[in-house]
Amino acid sequence: MLRQYELVELVKSYDPDADEDALNRAYVFAMKKHGAQLRASGDPYYSHPVEVAGILTKFKLDCNSVIAGLLHDTVEDTDTTIEEVRSLFGDQVAALVDGLTKLAMIEQKSVYTKQAENFRKLLLAMSEDIRVLLIKLADRLHNMRTLHFLKPEKRTRIARETLDIYAPLAERIGMQEVKSELEELAFSELYKDAHDSIVARLNFLREKGSDIVPKIIETLKKDMEENGVKCVVTGREKTPYSIWRKMQQKNASFEQLSDIMAFRICVEDIATCYQALGIVHSKYHMVPRRFKDYISTPKPNGYRSLHTGVIGPENTRIEIQIRTYEMHEIAEKGVAAHWAYKQGQKAEGKNFRWIRELLEILDQASNPEEFLENTKLEMYNDQVFCFTPKGDLIGLPINSTPVDFAYAVHSSVGDTCVGAKINGEIRPLRTVLQNGDQVEVLTSKAQHPSTEWERFVVTGKAKAAIRRYVRANKRDQFIVLGQEILEKLFKGENLEFSEKNLVNVLPNFDAESISDLYAKVGEGLVTGWDVMKAVYPAYKQSKLEKVVQAIKVPTFKKSKKKDQNPLQIEGLIPGMAMHFAGCCHPLPGDRIVGIVTTGKGVAVHTIDCKVLEKYSKEPERWLDISWGKMDEAETYIGRLKIMLSNEPGSLGEISNIMARHNTNISNLNIVYRTVSYFEIMLDLDVKNVQQLDEIIASLKSCKAVSYVARAN
Repeated sequence: MLRQYELVELVKSYDPDADEDALNRAYVFAMKKHGAQLRASGDPYYSHPVEVAGILTKFKLDCNSVIAGLLHDTVEDTDTTIEEVRSLFGDQVAALVDGLTKLAMIEQKSVYTKQAENFRKLLLAMSEDIRVLLIKLADRLHNMRTLHFLKPEKRTRIARETLDIYAPLAERIGMQEVKSELEELAFSELYKDAHDSIVARLNFLREKGSDIVPKIIETLKKDMEENGVKCVVTGREKTPYSIWRKMQQKNASFEQLSDIMAFRICVEDIATCYQALGIVHSKYHMVPRRFKDYISTPKPNGYRSLHTGVIGPENTRIEIQIRTYEMHEIAEKGVAAHWAYKQGQKAEGKNFRWIRELLEILDQASNPEEFLENTKLEMYNDQVFCFTPKGDLIGLPINSTPVDFAYAVHSSVGDTCVGAKINGEIRPLRTVLQNGDQVEVLTSKAQHPSTEWERFVVTGKAKAAIRRYVRANKRDQFIVLGQEILEKLFKGENLEFSEKNLVNVLPNFDAESISDLYAKVGEGLVTGWDVMKAVYPAYKQSKLEKVVQAIKVPTFKKSKKKDQNPLQIEGLIPGMAMHFAGCCHPLPGDRIVGIVTTGKGVAVHTIDCKVLEKYSKEPERWLDISWGKMDEAETYIGRLKIMLSNEPGSLGEISNIMARHNTNISNLNIVYRTVSYFEIMLDLDVKNVQQLDEIIASLKSCKAVSYVARAN
């Protein structure tokens, strides 16, 4: 552990104007406040904030950041208040500490929700001052270094969180050294066997070719010197985690990876970078598709370098990185290399595009869990680079589509997107973008986000925006449904239903208004029984022990407007969000039941669907529904399981039967195949269950069919 004077000397070594008195006071304050507290290792707890402060000095952060590192746990783990920190050390330090303080006072439903809430607050804090993130990374780095002292289940949770959230965050701000160490520590905990195996193989290769790295370095130096290029050449092995990820991505074994060594050439200026690249490519064979120019098109975190793969000296396949000394400092230290942090100035995280995008996701997410899910999508992806018609560069995750591109340009562009021109040609919105594509987004004020888009978009920002629109569009429907559910439930139990009574229980469900409560009930986030228990605490749920009885919502009168289609399902509120369950594929003529599902409205199931069993103890979710007047032109999916002889003409016979019954095959999947027969799943467009039964009867009479039945 760093001693008090050692910490002060480290800060003064790069910041002579640092407030020595404040540093000393903060050191003593942290020791006193944490007092006799111990870490899992048995060390005094104050050793942790002292080590965090020491890590921050390696980043060469300003005095206020180091002080915040010393105090970052005092508010959470001691009786210290933010106001006390502010009075002793100023507004900046207080803001930094507050941003780092976890939401310990909020009741959480799960560890995952707690993680999401903490990350939400961290994001808001670092949007005001990016130094919050730097201190948090230092905190996480020291915790990971001492992870082995914790219980196994806690180690696993922290390691997973580090790999999913904090390592990608470190990469986003360009702190390569921190990112690599976090990944390695998490990797060794989560995948110990894989880590140990790769380390053992690296050790073997190191012993076998102990002199190969120095030889390659000397050869590259000589190549540069002969052409008048002054440089520094270094070599390293790729980390076990990066090797493991490449093995996973390429589905390759360790032996199949030939470029596990990387070499770096640092020069004075950009022109010399390209000169050095020319020397390398003229001297050695370049590996196809391995050249990347991050100088002309930097990564979103500001990383700049030339990357190329060659068959280098000693006939060894290697990766070579070429950059200036300034680029190298930024590559290793990221935003910590910026002058603003050395001078102790507040630097708003909103200046970083990726933080602004995460803030948009936060604004659009319905709950912390969704925010965390979309954040991971946004941060943890390889990238492709595309251009706007004006030549602006847009970085996107791999497999992105024009819709992702549109939302990356601006949320309003994404919401009104109707089509796209890729390299001058009109292409479908689900087209996967490639590096270098020029994308022009076509918009219309009449357009709105489609739920279908969520199936193919990959960015967290796009998913969050689409979900937000869908939620807003369905909210009114959920309010009406929730009110009907509560009214019928209270009436069924002979209890008075009054909105005055509901007002008193709004805090129980984190609802700001009666409408909010209705919406949560209608969406399935809150059960009607929970609301009734809150209003009448002494009431016993007698019906839970009885056979489940569906709650019948009265059928509303249909509109007399000529242009309005008749309702397909009776028992639902007109316009209610509804979908047919994919587990049983209900058809007109089937006995059906409605289940209120979380976030998706009402799911229509057949009465004998096996999925219904899991709702047996939630009668408030059940709706008594039936088929209404149907549109003759409307078709539905009927799914059949067929055992068919494996002989020429079998599929032709099936097709002829479908044609005779005037139905269309919308999907065919061969499930299993042998020499004698094969099993298929067939999706048909049918009008009702009667038509499907007629088709089944015709198939049974076909010689090529040994078995046919309706499938779920």
